[in-house]
Amino acid sequence: MTIDLRDHIGFHATALTIGERRAGLLASNIAQASTPGYKARDIDFAAELARQVGGAGVPATTHAGHISSAASPDNGPGWRVPVSASLDGNTVEPAVEQVQFAENALRQQASLTFLNRRISGLMTAIRGE
Repeated sequence: MTIDLRDHIGFHATALTIGERRAGLLASNIAQASTPGYKARDIDFAAELARQVGGAGVPATTHAGHISSAASPDNGPGWRVPVSASLDGNTVEPAVEQVQFAENALRQQASLTFLNRRISGLMTAIRGE
């Protein structure tokens, strides 16, 4: 019986990696809030996670008129559409960015907690307790 460590921690490790990328983008958006013409970027966390862990949960586009659920064609960061337009062309809305940043931090903390519990369970199994 072969057990691969990635089978036990892969999902949360992937979630942490995507969350790290997203945190960097959100921090950049917040830092550029007063830069004229700056366009806010973000990653669709759920779609990117589903794509990286096997594609489960990503809606299929079965017709040419369907809109893809991915942030962009290459599944990279997409552009955030502002709720209220700015006169200088900047699409960063500090309140929205701060909420997204806090949500991302909460996801990161949850993934770290789950990962810690998985590793603790594996350590208990290895010790035979």
